[in-house]
Amino acid sequence: MDWRNIPSLAALRAFESAARLKNFSAAARELNVTHAAIAQHVRGLEARFSQSLIERHGQLMEPTEAGRRLADTLSDGFGTIEAGIKDLISDATTRPLTISTTPSFAENWLMPRLGAFWADRPGLEISIVPTTKVLDLKRDQIDFAIRYGGGNWPGYKAERLTQSTYVIACSPKFAEKIEFGGPSDLSKHVWLIEQGHPEQRLWAEALGISLNQSQITTFATNTLVLSATRQGYGLSIQAYALVESDLKNGTLVSVFQEDSGELGYYIVTRENHMHPSLAPFIDWLRCCS
Repeated sequence: MDWRNIPSLAALRAFESAARLKNFSAAARELNVTHAAIAQHVRGLEARFSQSLIERHGQLMEPTEAGRRLADTLSDGFGTIEAGIKDLISDATTRPLTISTTPSFAENWLMPRLGAFWADRPGLEISIVPTTKVLDLKRDQIDFAIRYGGGNWPGYKAERLTQSTYVIACSPKFAEKIEFGGPSDLSKHVWLIEQGHPEQRLWAEALGISLNQSQITTFATNTLVLSATRQGYGLSIQAYALVESDLKNGTLVSVFQEDSGELGYYIVTRENHMHPSLAPFIDWLRCCS
């Protein structure tokens, strides 16, 4: 499309309204501008097209043949634009609130709490995208994400949801075989580690746990790591938020735990984006943390 061939949108709106209402004053009221502004826009279009578009007949103003063709075209075009905008507004208000987070956080922290939220807001639809990938919220049409890290994601706003305390966890049965004088004593035991997460290894090394000298079983996801930990296959390092319910019900026990500084789970949102359900859902998350 060559926009140089198209007059200003303001002029086209003024003409379409004047041709439809057959009155400059009525068009001015509809568009909330002055009578003189409508007349000036119409004269500008007539000069551009080198022909008359509206003629006065007594108290009424009638579009010429050329004016009628232009008015019909504009009416159809503006109608298409209006329909498209209404569809977008409808999509924004009726589509589910879409959340991106890790499978482990979704399964172990978010899902056990959602029942209480839906009890208060039964009509609100939520779509959870469980992934270990850092998605582009705008490109992938994600309303917000819950991410693990230090809270620094350029181009996004981040608010800490839960402070991260790392826990060395195992099943109660596995704990029976541990003689614990300090973290370094754990190096001789079997460790269950998720692939691609060096943070856990670094935290362990800082505690004096030499994982390089340990027997390690790796898993593709932390969900599998947690499942294996519950079955008593070894020790794993977990964010406290992910094993809180397990620790409370006795499925897992904590051998050692320590605050990990700025690391934690953060609510990540993009600027100037507002799904109708975003604010109330985030308020609810704050109350749950």
